[in-house]
Amino acid sequence: MRWTTRLATMVPLLALALLAGCAEKADQPRVLAGADAGRGLALVRANGCAACHAVPGVAWPRGEVGGPLAGFADRPLIAGRLPNQPRTLVAWLRDPPALSPGAAMPATGLSEAQARDVAAYLYTLDGR
Repeated sequence: MRWTTRLATMVPLLALALLAGCAEKADQPRVLAGADAGRGLALVRANGCAACHAVPGVAWPRGEVGGPLAGFADRPLIAGRLPNQPRTLVAWLRDPPALSPGAAMPATGLSEAQARDVAAYLYTLDGR
């Protein structure tokens, strides 16, 4: 079998394995020791996240450019691209383009602690 043919058959299998891995990781606990969801909501308000996202707990503005954040805790992926896990979410909240070049969401300037608090808030937003 030529290497190009072998590669062509292996790429879909690799993609499936990666997606399966992401789905499994989405079910793992999302604990951020020392983070505070209340501070996270305050940071979401203060940093204007609702200018782009519809955010539960923020009445105005109700952005429509970014995805709505209701039910965020139940999602397996962040921005449809990355496993929804605390370490990844904190990095995403600080600098999305560093994780996904071309991401529409800009770097936020949040500190590590602030991003952890925002992540803790986002993990309270389940679909229930």
